Amino acid sequence: MASSDRLDVLVVGGGAREHAFVRGLRKSPRIGRLVCAPGNAGIRDDALVVDIGAEDIPSLVAFVQRERIGLTVVGPEAPLVAGLADQLRERGFAVFGPGADGALLEGSKAFAKQVMDAAGVPTAAAAAFTEYEPALAYLREHGAPVVVKADGLAAGKGVIVAHELAEAEEALSEFFLERRFGSAADTVLIEEFLEGEEVSLLSIVSGQQILPLAPAQDYKRALDGDEGPNTGGMGSYSPVPAMDEALFHACLDLAVRPTVAEIARRGIDFRGVLYAGLMLTKNGPKVLEFNCRFGDPETQALLPRLESDLLELLYAAATGAQLPAAAAWRRGAAVGVVMASRGYPASASKGDVITGLELVRRSDHLEVFHAATKAKDGSVVTSGGRVLTVTGLGDSFAEARARAYAGIGAIAFPGEQHRTDIALRAERWESGAAAGAAPYSGAGQAGGER
Repeated sequence: MASSDRLDVLVVGGGAREHAFVRGLRKSPRIGRLVCAPGNAGIRDDALVVDIGAEDIPSLVAFVQRERIGLTVVGPEAPLVAGLADQLRERGFAVFGPGADGALLEGSKAFAKQVMDAAGVPTAAAAAFTEYEPALAYLREHGAPVVVKADGLAAGKGVIVAHELAEAEEALSEFFLERRFGSAADTVLIEEFLEGEEVSLLSIVSGQQILPLAPAQDYKRALDGDEGPNTGGMGSYSPVPAMDEALFHACLDLAVRPTVAEIARRGIDFRGVLYAGLMLTKNGPKVLEFNCRFGDPETQALLPRLESDLLELLYAAATGAQLPAAAAWRRGAAVGVVMASRGYPASASKGDVITGLELVRRSDHLEVFHAATKAKDGSVVTSGGRVLTVTGLGDSFAEARARAYAGIGAIAFPGEQHRTDIALRAERWESGAAAGAAPYSGAGQAGGER
């Protein structure tokens, strides 16, 4: 992109991740019109919102064509798996997000296992089943703990960690007999249970170019102490004390580089984010899963720390231009905490009025990213499960946590729930860090400070 170019950008999606994209893209001196479809009540204050659903591919394609959008940034996985990026690229438009062939890394866990096996990537042992009885027999032979996964997309909820055999049997019943996740569970994986520290490692990929981003850690369980059911994510933080620079580069070499090489060998031109969910086990790092898009809530902790021009990075990846050797990051820590509605994740209370948003002003130290919100009768109300992500930034985890939870304390809606322990272990690590290695976070890369 020439320095004088202005680029009109469409962000597809309506969650807190997409709000973080919008906030990051707004900072670029080269941003032209910034549009989000379908957006939400908070994004409406930062970009033009158009009422087109994220999975309404014909309408999105028509909009991009009509408005001559220079870059489309796809947030959720479903439109990528359905081929939105392919349809836009066929018409000559730049898209940040892989085509359907690359998105299959997330769209099919069995396919991801095949790629990892071919690439020699360490991962949990797994067996795939398409019928209930053989799966049940295998489960009873191998016992628990195990992880039971729907092969397809299930909004981040098709994974059940079963510590007891009865839990695993119930999961199989939900998948195969009750059809809780529909066709997403036509194939079910029974996977080895891995123990250790979980880390999210995201890399911007363009062909065989890889630009690794700072590591993050998210919290999938609904309740403090990693109790309760799996959710789409209740919070995140970055950087990750469990990952120093040596381990960071080891994970790139073990998991990311071989996978990128293997998908390129298969003729897949991947232009987007490759998200590696890693478990740092006592036997070394292993991949839990791959995603084909930025994580939510990890994005809400990563992008507020990014000092590189987000638009430049995404456009370079989308067009196959040269990516920088590294990104620049803000010093310190970011902690993002999700505020969810009553009943989440089993259900979601809607229409509850959110108060206190006017008390939490966006600053250099605090961001409020909207997810399931909409405007109604002059108020902002809830419209789904994960309602807001409140992200605090600070020179330390303690400072970032304090700012995030102070922000949460100012906001209220009936039945609101959140975890109180997001990044608490990172803060505790920090208090005794003199004896340990520093977490990897990108300091000094690309001449940038965090």
